[in-house]
Amino acid sequence: MIILHIETSTNVCSVALSQNSQCLFSKSNADGMNHAALLSVFIAEAFEVLKENEKTLDAVAVSSGPGSYTGLRIGVSTAKGLCYGLDIPLISVSTLKILTVQALNEIENKENALFCPMIDARRMEVYSAFYDATGALKREISADIITSDSYAELLANQTIYFFGNGAEKCKSTLTHPNARFIDNLIPLAENMIEFAVKSYNEKRFVDTAYFEPFYLKEFQTTTPKIN
Repeated sequence: MIILHIETSTNVCSVALSQNSQCLFSKSNADGMNHAALLSVFIAEAFEVLKENEKTLDAVAVSSGPGSYTGLRIGVSTAKGLCYGLDIPLISVSTLKILTVQALNEIENKENALFCPMIDARRMEVYSAFYDATGALKREISADIITSDSYAELLANQTIYFFGNGAEKCKSTLTHPNARFIDNLIPLAENMIEFAVKSYNEKRFVDTAYFEPFYLKEFQTTTPKIN
């Protein structure tokens, strides 16, 4: 199973190539919104690895957001073009899942903790979700306005790790002792592999013609609910 992974939901442009669960190639750049210039170059390099190993693609996985309209549009349109041209399926992976994989790998003592990836929206607004220490989703993606009372009931009972490009601005507001912040976590294509492989094995593909990612849009708050 050979899958090309594309992550362009933030200022990071990232591409990876995997065989089964093994990463064969990974390339990323976090210098800014240069996706239009960099993505095709990174994909060309990945295809060189395919050629050297005499392999062909079985699927393309793309980050589904939430994230930048421009970044996601470039990534998704490229992924769709490849799927159409090669007649292979398209897989989508949440940007928040991708971030959580890296956070789980960085924290050793994580039992009973919750993990909250945050994507920056504007002002004190973020899109977030909650995962437990096994990576299981505990709360769906939600639009949150961050105040000093945000997540107070959860923080009273357990440690919560916050990370992603929306977490930095929350440090001065979420000051509870159980609020921990993981700095410098960026969504990388290589962290999509586990989820993409599972989706491929379960034949959970998205419709190439109609799939739309989760663009950051007009902010509407919801009431968070932890499972």
